[in-house]
Amino acid sequence: MKQPSDQAWPTSGAHSEAPVRRNGCALGAACTLIALVVLALAWERWLAPLRPGGSALVLKALPLALAVPGVMRRRLYTLQWASMLILLYLAEGIVRGMTDAGLSAKLGWLETALTALFLVCALAYVAPFKRAARLAKRAPAAAPPPEAEAADPRPVPQQPEP
Repeated sequence: MKQPSDQAWPTSGAHSEAPVRRNGCALGAACTLIALVVLALAWERWLAPLRPGGSALVLKALPLALAVPGVMRRRLYTLQWASMLILLYLAEGIVRGMTDAGLSAKLGWLETALTALFLVCALAYVAPFKRAARLAKRAPAAAPPPEAEAADPRPVPQQPEP
């Protein structure tokens, strides 16, 4: 007969590693998002703008910059909408990496790599919370205690007899 101490319990501290891993994912998402904002500003202003002197595409950094405070505070809602928004930047990076030449193509592939890294970090951070919410939703709701129903002080209305 197996003793309770013989059960296969994780000995590597897996329970304590989960928050550390989530913190790393949140930090990675914040760092890559800030790097994307800096890349978008530098790319369209100085490094390889569409027009000499910079272009209005520098404004593409604005939606990313709006997400930075929420991602830094690890807000799930912000991480969710930012992970959907980032797909536009992923597509732009692939298109510009394949169609542009020279430095602009390299910056496009850098943007692709940063967006992919942000997406992985954001989804890895959000996934445990979404999983826990889904499990809580599936759990049966607790029924009120029977004495709560019996203690109702309101009288039950009687129907008059015809």
